[in-house]
Amino acid sequence: QVQVVESGGDLVQPGGSLKLSCAVSGRVTSVYRMGWYRQTPGRQRELVAIMPYLGNTEYGDIMKGRFTITRHNAAHTAALQMNDLVPEETGVYYCRAELRGLQAGAYWGQGPQVPVSS
Repeated sequence: QVQVVESGGDLVQPGGSLKLSCAVSGRVTSVYRMGWYRQTPGRQRELVAIMPYLGNTEYGDIMKGRFTITRHNAAHTAALQMNDLVPEETGVYYCRAELRGLQAGAYWGQGPQVPVSS
């Protein structure tokens, strides 16, 4: 069984910063790709960025140079640093982990709420 757990969701003022963290646990040998998606009100879930174990990171259109994704392969963790947030970026931020092998599949976390408001 595989679990994906995010942490760090909180109310942020416009212009503020927030760091989200994600950890994958359970019967995991390695995580092929790990990253973040966002769902804002009235929109479908969209890619922020996702990193492979090796290779180039895939960025979504919403990456505007203010977000940074990092990953620690051995620990099966990832983080999303978000700076200069605006109210339109209020939403739910989901961590996604893609596994191969016996536990092959895409696993999602519950998604912390990130309200951006004064």
